[in-house]
Amino acid sequence: MRVGGKTAIVTGARRGIGRAIALALAREGANVVVGDIGREDCQKVVDEIKGLGRRGLALKCDVSSTDDVEDMVRRTVAEFGRVDILVNNAGIISYKPFLELTDEDWDKTLNVNLKGQFLCARAAARDMVKNKWGRIINIASISSGGCGIAFPLIAHYTASKGGVVALTEALALELTPQGINVNAICPGAIDTDMAKGVKESGQLAQVLTRIPKGRLGQPEEIARLVVFLASEESDYMSGSAIVIDGGWLTT
Repeated sequence: MRVGGKTAIVTGARRGIGRAIALALAREGANVVVGDIGREDCQKVVDEIKGLGRRGLALKCDVSSTDDVEDMVRRTVAEFGRVDILVNNAGIISYKPFLELTDEDWDKTLNVNLKGQFLCARAAARDMVKNKWGRIINIASISSGGCGIAFPLIAHYTASKGGVVALTEALALELTPQGINVNAICPGAIDTDMAKGVKESGQLAQVLTRIPKGRLGQPEEIARLVVFLASEESDYMSGSAIVIDGGWLTT
C-alpha cells in the first residue's frame, strides 16, 4: 500500500472529488479525516472508509474559519497521533458577470478557495515539521491564470485558483527543506456537482469539443493523481502545478 500507516486530512470530502480522494487514500492504507461543512455527509464517507478496513473521522469544518481549521488539525492529532497528508480540496464556484460581482461574492470565494487553503496548510504544516515529513496537495484548476486559461463569468474563482498555484510555489520554497512536499493539481472539467452550471447552461457539447478526450474527467482520475503525490513515489516533486484536463490546454 502506497500510503500505508499515514494519516490524511481531506477537505471538501463529503462528495465529488473530495470523496473520491478520501476513498482512494483509504484503499492505499491511510487513515482519513473527512472534513466538510456537513458532518452527516462526512460520516457517510467515513462509513465507506471503515468498510475498506481503515479508520476515519468525520469533522464539520468551515475552511475559511481559523478556529474550525485549527480544531480539525488538533482533533486529527489527538485521534491519530500526527498529520502526514493534507489535501486542500474544499472549494466553491459561482457564475456572474464581472461588473455584477459584489464584495460579498468576491470575499466568499477567496475566503474558501484561497484563504481556506492557507489556513489548512499552516495548521497541518505545524505538525508535519515536527516529524520532518509531509505532503500538502492543493487543488487548483486549469482556470488559474499562469497555469491555464481564464473563463468569463468566474473572475473571482479564477483569481482564487491562480492564488492557489502561487501559494503552492511559495510554500514549497519554505517547507520542502523541512521534509514537506507541496504540489498543486489543476483539473479541467470534472463530472461533479460543480459541472452542473455547464450542463444546465447547455454548453456541455461545446466544452467537449475543446477536450481531445471528448469527455469530462472523473473524480477517481483526480484521486489517483493525489495518491501518487501523497506517496514516496513523488518524493522528488515539490512546487509543481500538474494539469489533468483530458488535453484541453493543448487546443
